[in-house]
Amino acid sequence: MASSSFASGARSRWLFAALIAVGIVAPFIGYPTFLMKVLCFALFASAFNLLLGYGGLLSFGHAAFFGSAAYVCGWLVRDVGLTPELAVLAAGAAAGLLGLVIGALAIRRSGIYFAMVTLALAQVVYFAALNLPVTGREDGLQGIPRGHLLGVVDLEGSLAMYYFVLGVFLAGFWAIHRAIHSPFGQVLAAIRDNEPRAVSLGYDVGRTKLLVFTLSAALSGVAGAVKALVFQLASLTDVHWHLSGEVVLMTLLGGMGTVLGPLVGAFAVVGLESELAGTVGPWVTVVIGGVFIACVLLFQRGIVGEARAWWLRRRAA
Repeated sequence: MASSSFASGARSRWLFAALIAVGIVAPFIGYPTFLMKVLCFALFASAFNLLLGYGGLLSFGHAAFFGSAAYVCGWLVRDVGLTPELAVLAAGAAAGLLGLVIGALAIRRSGIYFAMVTLALAQVVYFAALNLPVTGREDGLQGIPRGHLLGVVDLEGSLAMYYFVLGVFLAGFWAIHRAIHSPFGQVLAAIRDNEPRAVSLGYDVGRTKLLVFTLSAALSGVAGAVKALVFQLASLTDVHWHLSGEVVLMTLLGGMGTVLGPLVGAFAVVGLESELAGTVGPWVTVVIGGVFIACVLLFQRGIVGEARAWWLRRRAA
């Protein structure tokens, strides 16, 4: 058992070392704005994967947390004058509080009823963003300044902003990784695999579901807040149900229940959108849908899930 834990810890350290190394050199190879968008959606998908892949809870309303945090962060930076790091933390806390309220209502149901409740409540958030004057209604919050990190580092430059986004992503990714590999994560997996048995063993299923829902909402909010700073805009597309479907696509395409799956899925979807937007125009969603169908038929576990299964079969052979 000790050797297994040591090996798992060594793999985690190598994984984070590789992510840091790739993240440091990436802006000198790729386009920083594209990479920042990938990192924002990778954190969003990772937070959603914590709920779906490890908690077994399918939410169709996660755009509510992503978008509401984007509005809160934009308002705090532009109108209140808060520094970006404090605005991101406050927006994440606001999304977590919203997740606590929605989760307390949604976990009373399971399966498709849980998904429909989250979708319905997310639509309430969307219509609030559409009608409240503070959100800018159809125009959204525009001209959000990136500000100065800790009041010192100017984030208007693409490189400085990229490393700030990278740091936020790594912190969120580490928090998700720790949650998965903690006793809490083991209880969460037990509830996902066999909820009646978990109840019979004395676990508080409702409390665990509410906790993972709130944590997922808070991390989704952090991703939305950082995205608002990157593009200096918070709009209705950030709270639209279409974005909730897109994060489901990213998670399933990369590999539900895998650590790196959401990152791969986010890179694939954002990359396809960027490459195809100028050639096929509004048909980009149709093309991405076709790619998703093909991947589901060929890679039922997702890209990372199939790669892991192939590696395990090779080791066994």
